[in-house]
Amino acid sequence: MKSFARLAYPYMFWISIFIVLPMLMIVFYAFSTQGNDVLTLQFTLDNFKRFFSDPIFPMVLYRSLKIAFMTTIICLAIGYPCAYLIAQMKEKDQTMMILLITLPMWINMLVRTYAWRGILMSTDLSSEIKVLIGMVYNFLPFMIIQIYTSLAKMDKSLLFAAHDLGANKIKTFLRITLPLSIPGVIAGITLVFLPAVSSFFIPILLGGGEYVLIGNLIENYFVASGDWNFGSAISLIMAVLIMASMFLTKKLDYGNKEG
Repeated sequence: MKSFARLAYPYMFWISIFIVLPMLMIVFYAFSTQGNDVLTLQFTLDNFKRFFSDPIFPMVLYRSLKIAFMTTIICLAIGYPCAYLIAQMKEKDQTMMILLITLPMWINMLVRTYAWRGILMSTDLSSEIKVLIGMVYNFLPFMIIQIYTSLAKMDKSLLFAAHDLGANKIKTFLRITLPLSIPGVIAGITLVFLPAVSSFFIPILLGGGEYVLIGNLIENYFVASGDWNFGSAISLIMAVLIMASMFLTKKLDYGNKEG
């Protein structure tokens, strides 16, 4: 076992350099002010006070959570029926349908969003609707694939047993299919909500700069303004919210397994 454990060392090194170290730097910048160096380092909460004292920043955060929630609900409403229909097909047809769904994902997301920009720029839709369309299009396959995976792994003998016991299609779906697909639903919600709430280039391309989300704020303060301290504070707030949402989804998944 020790010899196999050594195989994890390169991954631990990779995670330390590209995940842990950047997160520690974000924490460092978030709790310090510009001009601080190692010798005169002073920790402060001014960056967080600035975020919550100005009503604009919490409003942008609310808008980001709102658009991410709407994207997740729409993806779930479209994705579950699609995944269910695919799971009812023959195995060869299932493979073909999953291929067709994942095929656009082989193209870079930026290129696909540029394509939607060309389609939507001549319409009279609001910036919010354009951004919502772009997010649903880009993140819908994640929802479909996760739910389909749960449905495809389901033991079909349970459905036959339910029919033998007199359950109709609706009862069979509500009592067997839906509960067994909840892990896929939760995984799909996670894979859609988390990137949607932190997306920054979709609002830029489809919103025309009029629909600013929290990801755009972070990019602006890191790249344009050069205020890494305030940008790190916003990033840390987002990281806490994302970890809280992941904790809640894990609790829901655990509660479903317990039930």
